Amino acid sequence: MPKFHVNNTAQPNGDHEVHEEGCYWLSLATSTTDLGYHSSCASAVAAAKRIYPQSNGCKTCASACHTQ
Repeated sequence: MPKFHVNNTAQPNGDHEVHEEGCYWLSLATSTTDLGYHSSCASAVAAAKRIYPQSNGCKTCASACHTQ
């Protein structure tokens, strides 16, 4: 099961991106919150939305959950 993190810094559109550990874009984030291990990006994004209601999956590592 992969481990996920949410970027604490919002994108220009207000989204907080959820990344799978090891993602290139996660390595560029200056501050993240560990979301733990999830069987899918959907449950990781749901966990992120409890912290940041406007959360979205990363287009690169969580593309199934990337909506905009």
